[in-house]
Amino acid sequence: MLTIGLTGPTGAGKSTVAGLFASFGLPVLDADRIYRELLIPPSDCLSELVRHFGREILAADGTLNRRALGRVVFSDPAELEILNGISHRYVMNDVRRRLRGFRTDGCPAAVFDAPQLFEAGADELCNIIVSVLASPEVRLGRIMARDGISEEAARERMAAQKPDAFFRSHSDYIIENNGGTESLTASVRRILTETGVLGE
Repeated sequence: MLTIGLTGPTGAGKSTVAGLFASFGLPVLDADRIYRELLIPPSDCLSELVRHFGREILAADGTLNRRALGRVVFSDPAELEILNGISHRYVMNDVRRRLRGFRTDGCPAAVFDAPQLFEAGADELCNIIVSVLASPEVRLGRIMARDGISEEAARERMAAQKPDAFFRSHSDYIIENNGGTESLTASVRRILTETGVLGE
């Protein structure tokens, strides 16, 4: 089974590209969605986060307050590294289990959509890496609209990410996502054709 790692900086539009891979019949594992599911109480992952960051990261109903956690980690690289270390461990265990299931079911290919693909060491699970990139201006607008945050907060998140040059040098394919979906669909089709998932 071909495992395609899909990554890129925040605001680049990975979710759109993941949806296009899914439209060709490939199962897509979304790291963020898996992480959210793993945080639903009762949760070993959430309990470990609380042990380190304190109960201040919890909402009144006992669920994770993402904004409260974000205020801690996005301004402190050391705390962000600790958060990633905890969350990556739980997500990767779950992803390995799901990929085994796809392989058993005879899937020809699967996509792992993970913003922190390299940081989690998940690139080692993948046969090819596809990175989605977009201009800083486009990314800034998408992050502010998606998360409802200020320009300053959005730029802070962007600054915490790896530069485009890193993704270009560590990927098998680059998809530029500054415009419409027509060119994106063509890029996804080309990747699936060149890797043998789709026929010519």
